[in-house]
Amino acid sequence: MTDEAGPFVDARDVTVRYGDLTAVDGVDLTAAKGQVVGLVGPNGSGKTSLLECVEGLRRPAGGTIRVGGFDPAADRTRMTRIAGVQLQQLVYPPRATVEELCRLFASFYPDPADHRELLDRFGLTGQRRSQVVKLSGGQQQRLSLVLALLNNPQVVFLDELTNGLDPEARRVVWDDLRGRNDEGLTIVITSHHMEEVEYLCDLVNVLLKGRVVATGTPGDLIREYAGDTVRLVLDGSGGDRELRDSLTALGTGVDVRVAGQRLLLDVRPARRADVDALLADRGRTPRDLPPSLEDAYLNLTGQATGPAPSEADNVNVS
Repeated sequence: MTDEAGPFVDARDVTVRYGDLTAVDGVDLTAAKGQVVGLVGPNGSGKTSLLECVEGLRRPAGGTIRVGGFDPAADRTRMTRIAGVQLQQLVYPPRATVEELCRLFASFYPDPADHRELLDRFGLTGQRRSQVVKLSGGQQQRLSLVLALLNNPQVVFLDELTNGLDPEARRVVWDDLRGRNDEGLTIVITSHHMEEVEYLCDLVNVLLKGRVVATGTPGDLIREYAGDTVRLVLDGSGGDRELRDSLTALGTGVDVRVAGQRLLLDVRPARRADVDALLADRGRTPRDLPPSLEDAYLNLTGQATGPAPSEADNVNVS
């Protein structure tokens, strides 16, 4: 979705310093109304520092930030009415129950959501009378999302959205947020789960050493940065030494790794025919793994083979 009046979240040239360390170095971050925008990067890349500034929890050393047209740090009352925030870490009152905490947070807002509906949606109805500190990590994470949505926000900021959640709970969270986004909720998330980012986000910013090195849709980033190496999986072949040696002997352009009972092959396009011929001769059929956002992310951040882009380059592929 787009907003002809301009971005709903509009952070420009934001800089954050901790003494001599520049954690965020002149970064732009924007989200149109009704858009889901992701911010990804290695630990220490500046994601949380940037998000705290956009949320109005920290004043940057430089730059301008507007959320819904106003400064979130200068007008905290207005900000709390339109924005929901799920922090990476929360400390709860030691004796408070889930029900008590929800009622407390709901009392802060003039027109709160029904916390009982939110608890039911995120699978916490059975824990209403439990002390929050006795919840599992995943349950606490879902509760933090309930609290972030209690004020019926126009924009929600989610830092490491589904840490500690099992796959079923993660998908419930994703589907709920996508449904709310379809109704106009603007979402800004940070995450280390590339599957989550690829599923949820309309636009992704990749942060490295305090600077945005690439911006684009998940599809754009995959096409541009995932590389042309083909990933193949041979199930049940991890212990086949003869097959592994034969594939390795193909040489440059074929990388062979053992992963438990599987062989993983990274094959350059020019060598695919050789690999296919060898496997056909042995009666083996591989599974192809399509390129993913994780491949693009690893290449962009220098955590895969090959150089990362210069942090001086902000590449927009949208």
